[in-house]
Amino acid sequence: MRKAVRQNALGLFFGGILVAALVGQSFAGWAVFNDTQTAEGLDPIGWLEYVSSSSFTADVAENWQSEYLQFLLYIWTTVWFVQRGSPESKEQDQTGLESDADQEVGPHAGPRSPRWAAVGGLRQALFSHSLLLVMGGVFLASWAAQSAAGVVAYDEQQLLDLEAPVTWAQYVVSADFWNRTLQNWQSEFLAVGSMAVLSVFLRERGSPESKPVGAAHDDTGAEG
Repeated sequence: MRKAVRQNALGLFFGGILVAALVGQSFAGWAVFNDTQTAEGLDPIGWLEYVSSSSFTADVAENWQSEYLQFLLYIWTTVWFVQRGSPESKEQDQTGLESDADQEVGPHAGPRSPRWAAVGGLRQALFSHSLLLVMGGVFLASWAAQSAAGVVAYDEQQLLDLEAPVTWAQYVVSADFWNRTLQNWQSEFLAVGSMAVLSVFLRERGSPESKPVGAAHDDTGAEG
């Protein structure tokens, strides 16, 4: 058990703090929601009712879709674009999909390579882009959940304000939807861009996200 925990410590750590953050958000959001309910002369609701509400679902999905968009774009752009001196970048002469030998696919696959890397055709093509496909799928699912829950929450507020509800199609082109969405997107783009550029000049000893402390600033793709 101890060995399994050590070998999967990174995933377990982030899974644990994800659950903790979700629980914390649920209680904080519940308190804010009930404060609003009380201020508007409405009855407060229970915690279980809140975490199953469109308001909570929209807030969670809104964050998730922006995170997966961040990684979707980062995975794709690092195939084709480089940042000189960044450990997050490939060398300038390695842009693109690279050769079969570099990627260890087909006849270049080793005995420990995944089976779909060794075969050709559709299976190899799918496996070659499986990370991007899954990230894109989760992004689209999260975006759909955000928009579906968001229009319900928006229409609930519209009715409280004695205004007409809107359809899903009207909501996804509304200023409210894109204001919430773009607030999250810009923060993700800032974080990724900062990481790619700052890691050219700054170091974190022992981290694979950083170059070795003594590496030159223009060393590209080196990991510490």
